[in-house]
Amino acid sequence: QVHLVESGGGLVQAGGSLRLSCELSGGTFSRYVMAWFRQAPGKEREFVATISRSGIDTDYGDSVKGRFTVSKDYATNTMSLQMTNLKPEDTALYYCAVRMPGITNLSARSADYYSWGQGTQVTVSS
Repeated sequence: QVHLVESGGGLVQAGGSLRLSCELSGGTFSRYVMAWFRQAPGKEREFVATISRSGIDTDYGDSVKGRFTVSKDYATNTMSLQMTNLKPEDTALYYCAVRMPGITNLSARSADYYSWGQGTQVTVSS
């Protein structure tokens, strides 16, 4: 059973940067399409970014394009999300997730992801 643990959240001022990490264990890292989603209080879960099994292909939600970058580190089995120029509307609980192992297609639909971490809180003050 794959296990995902997020870290790196915190409180930052608008315009600042944060780097989130998601460590995967219990599975072969290179077999997973991975993604970041976020959920603010009272709002639906929102797609943030996804990355292919190889780490070559990526896709981003419209609200974060040009500001966030997703990447994979195969030495540490970790997916990262570098967030820059943060805005108060980026405040949310950020989750990492994986698709079933072996699937290659990227997806922005949360229903396509079968295993999730517990989340890490990001708060951006104005």
